[in-house]
Amino acid sequence: MSAAPSFADLGVPANLTDALVAMDRPTPFPIQAATLPSTLAGMDVLGRGKTGSGKTLAFAIPLVARLAGQRRIPGEPTGLVLAPTRELATQIAASVAPLAKAAGLTVTTVFGGVSQRPQEQAFRAGVDIVVACPGRLEDLISQKIVSLGNVQITVLDEADHMADLGFLPGVTRLLSQTPTQGQRMLFSATLDNGVDKIAKRFLSNPIEHSIDPADSPVPDMTHHVFEAEDQDAKKDLIKLLASGTSKRILFSRTKHQAKRLAKQLTAAGIPAVDLQGNLSQNARDRNLAALSDGSVRVLVATDVAARGVHVDGIDLVVHMDPPADHKAYLHRSGRTARAGASGDVVTLMTPDQRREVKDLLRRAGIKAQPQQVTASSPSVVELVGEIAEHVAPRPGGPGSGNAPAAAPAGTSQGANAQRKRAAREQRERQGGSRGGQSRGGRGSGSGESRGGRPAGAGRGQGGGRPAGQGGRPAGQGGRSGGGQRRGGQR
Repeated sequence: MSAAPSFADLGVPANLTDALVAMDRPTPFPIQAATLPSTLAGMDVLGRGKTGSGKTLAFAIPLVARLAGQRRIPGEPTGLVLAPTRELATQIAASVAPLAKAAGLTVTTVFGGVSQRPQEQAFRAGVDIVVACPGRLEDLISQKIVSLGNVQITVLDEADHMADLGFLPGVTRLLSQTPTQGQRMLFSATLDNGVDKIAKRFLSNPIEHSIDPADSPVPDMTHHVFEAEDQDAKKDLIKLLASGTSKRILFSRTKHQAKRLAKQLTAAGIPAVDLQGNLSQNARDRNLAALSDGSVRVLVATDVAARGVHVDGIDLVVHMDPPADHKAYLHRSGRTARAGASGDVVTLMTPDQRREVKDLLRRAGIKAQPQQVTASSPSVVELVGEIAEHVAPRPGGPGSGNAPAAAPAGTSQGANAQRKRAAREQRERQGGSRGGQSRGGRGSGSGESRGGRPAGAGRGQGGGRPAGQGGRPAGQGGRSGGGQRRGGQR
């Protein structure tokens, strides 16, 4: 058997192979080995591979290699990567940045939910590669801050997720503004929901590479289905599954549950942070960084984290409730057992969910025998392994609402902080735990406002209105359901 090709064998320039070694990526994954000869030659590529297959570097390497040495023009990038969510855009940029630096290129991200001023400044200074969510990029184009007329390479990542979120019309408008002679790469787990039409319209004689079907099981991922007798027994299971020493992600169906559970776990001595659509971008970045650097070991997340979030060393994924469909199951589960590592996936259910889970696993192609368990069952105890040391919660620490640490008592700053906390607590008492949303809130069914104000709180600072009177009536504060926002801001 011949040895697997190296990056150098595949034609990757020496400065980038050195950068890849420094990134601890010395050898190519199968999808990289399959696509690089085509992409480095400037050919359009349609790549399909399941989550964790290494497709980000598969397009990042040719993107940087082929743009190196190009003249930089303010407001006119030469490389464009479109992504469905800001989490994915951030992680793509983090993967591209070391390669770009080695080649003397610059990278910036563009998405909503944050001030556009830094993005404007980046374009005026001149940016080579833009990693963007469609909505904010269209806004900047309409303001004539950026033009796509000089884009030489365009990448569409997670195209199927773009379709799921309803972003394909915006994607179509953006791709139509890039030069037809440019190189285009489209990566997607599947080609349904209109993705095939995008590929046919914008890719010219693409080379197609498929590395494992999107629904094929990951060899080093072990699936478990635990049935709890009732909701109380399930809560005990969740607490135990969160208490191990390794990193883990607990998936929730709702933003409210994710936020609440992170606080409950932290209060119980298990530091946890949440990741859900009501968090500001700074809070999202801060919480993900805490998981990445090991400050906390537990992330409680909605499907915002099901795609595009890559954190090394996630050993366990827990579906606290069966996800909505088998695609969500596979993408959530794909946060563990990535890049050749092993991991475990647990699905929790109660007796009334047996049929739902059986159908879910069948559609996902997963074979796992349900077990009736309690928190003391040997199979659960063995899976959790060593229990982490209890950590006393501290004000302003992880899971405490992301508030800053309290200032020393007796100082004006400390007195101000105490007054603000007292006012906040008063508003919470008046607004209730599920009061009406404040003006401008995005509906999530949790009564939380967009700005993170307590449920029922108005925009003023003189205390909140009674529950149900914080602006719009409960359930009418903007879009309903998942609270998706333009440009992948979920």
